[in-house]
Amino acid sequence: MTEAVKSPCINVCALDDDDVCVGCFRSMREITDWSEYSSDKKREVVAQAHQRMKRRYNLA
Repeated sequence: MTEAVKSPCINVCALDDDDVCVGCFRSMREITDWSEYSSDKKREVVAQAHQRMKRRYNLA
Protein backbone atom coordinates (compact mmCIF):
# COMPACT_ATOMS: atom_id res chain seq x y z
CA MET A 1 0.00 0.00 0.00
CA THR A 2 1.32 3.45 -0.95
CA GLU A 3 1.61 6.03 1.82
CA ALA A 4 -0.80 8.95 1.50
CA VAL A 5 0.73 12.20 0.28
CA LYS A 6 0.03 15.07 2.63
CA SER A 7 -1.14 18.36 1.17
CA PRO A 8 1.58 21.03 1.23
CA CYS A 9 -0.96 23.64 2.30
CA ILE A 10 0.29 25.82 5.19
CA ASN A 11 -2.91 27.90 5.50
CA VAL A 12 -1.38 30.98 3.88
CA CYS A 13 -3.85 31.02 1.04
CA ALA A 14 -3.32 33.86 -1.40
CA LEU A 15 -2.66 33.75 -5.12
CA ASP A 16 -0.02 35.80 -6.90
CA ASP A 17 -0.46 37.30 -10.38
CA ASP A 18 0.31 33.89 -11.94
CA ASP A 19 -2.43 32.12 -9.88
CA VAL A 20 0.18 30.39 -7.73
CA CYS A 21 -0.36 30.23 -3.98
CA VAL A 22 2.21 32.25 -2.03
CA GLY A 23 1.98 29.74 0.83
CA CYS A 24 2.31 26.30 -0.78
CA PHE A 25 3.38 27.33 -4.31
CA ARG A 26 0.78 25.18 -6.03
CA SER A 27 -1.20 26.55 -8.94
CA MET A 28 -4.91 27.17 -8.57
CA ARG A 29 -5.60 24.10 -10.73
CA GLU A 30 -3.28 21.94 -8.61
CA ILE A 31 -5.06 23.10 -5.46
CA THR A 32 -8.56 22.50 -6.79
CA ASP A 33 -7.71 19.13 -8.37
CA TRP A 34 -5.59 17.85 -5.43
CA SER A 35 -8.22 15.41 -4.11
CA GLU A 36 -8.56 13.81 -7.55
CA TYR A 37 -4.82 13.20 -8.03
CA SER A 38 -3.12 9.86 -7.58
CA SER A 39 -0.33 9.62 -5.01
CA ASP A 40 2.25 9.73 -7.83
CA LYS A 41 0.68 12.89 -9.26
CA LYS A 42 0.58 14.48 -5.79
CA ARG A 43 4.30 13.78 -5.32
CA GLU A 44 4.95 15.36 -8.74
CA VAL A 45 2.93 18.46 -7.78
CA VAL A 46 4.79 18.79 -4.47
CA ALA A 47 8.13 18.59 -6.31
CA GLN A 48 7.02 21.22 -8.83
CA ALA A 49 5.77 23.49 -6.05
CA HIS A 50 9.13 23.14 -4.29
CA GLN A 51 10.91 24.19 -7.50
CA ARG A 52 8.60 27.23 -7.80
CA MET A 53 9.42 28.21 -4.23
CA LYS A 54 13.16 27.91 -4.91
CA ARG A 55 12.86 30.07 -8.05
CA ARG A 56 10.79 32.66 -6.19
CA TYR A 57 13.44 33.04 -3.51
CA ASN A 58 16.46 32.42 -5.78
CA LEU A 59 17.49 29.33 -3.83
CA ALA A 60 18.93 27.44 -6.82
